[in-house]
Amino acid sequence: MDIFLAIIMIILGFIGSFFSGLLGIGGAIINYPLLLFVPSSLGVANFTAQEVSGISMFQVFFASLAGVLAYLSKSKKSKTASLIHKGLVINMGVSILLGSLLGGYVSRFLVGDEINVIYGVLAIVAVVLMVIPNRGKQQDDSDEISYNRMIAIVAAFSTGIVSGIVGAGGAFILIPIMLTVLKIPTRTTIASSLAIVFISAIGGVIGKITGGHIPIMPTLFTVIGSILGAPLGSRISARMNVKYLRYALIVLISFTAVKVWMSIL
Repeated sequence: MDIFLAIIMIILGFIGSFFSGLLGIGGAIINYPLLLFVPSSLGVANFTAQEVSGISMFQVFFASLAGVLAYLSKSKKSKTASLIHKGLVINMGVSILLGSLLGGYVSRFLVGDEINVIYGVLAIVAVVLMVIPNRGKQQDDSDEISYNRMIAIVAAFSTGIVSGIVGAGGAFILIPIMLTVLKIPTRTTIASSLAIVFISAIGGVIGKITGGHIPIMPTLFTVIGSILGAPLGSRISARMNVKYLRYALIVLISFTAVKVWMSIL
């Protein structure tokens, strides 16, 4: 494997995982278009949509794991309650795991343009959901959170299917749903979504392995970058105003949606 390609993959993995820890996403929402366009534009690799979704799924797995561990470590050191809501993680995590297993397997039967279209639609839906004003609870006390369990389960399963297809953890869809539909406070949403995405990534990784299309060495170097970026993003997230976190996520998803749809059309 070319050394320049290895460096590029590490950098891309770092960028995706940094936003993973910062915004509570798995990183695929930004890594998918980066992996699809950057290596080919630099002339170092030309990954197919299936290969990109496979790399993204592994990146999401390790980035979300690193982000969760960073949140737990911070809570332990500061001796404060964790923002990760266990009930929410269990209900949505099991559902999204089943969905991502199915989606990861189904992706082997789709061509590249079909996967790109699914990603583009997901990105647009996420932007629409994010611009809806959040009228949920403002406190970040996860022990007092109440939500509609059935909506959470159905939304997580549906998200798991489509995110498993494109190699994403699904947080860029789950976060708007958790904020605007389930009325979960922003900081608890970000922390809990990382844990849910990690569970989703388990199913997605298994699905991608059974479906093939995984370039081993590029995936390995992307994962290395992911492990480095997520903890840094998590530490910065804890110090930022939640309003700016929400705006940053809207801008990020909007940019990637436009880029992908331009490539399709």
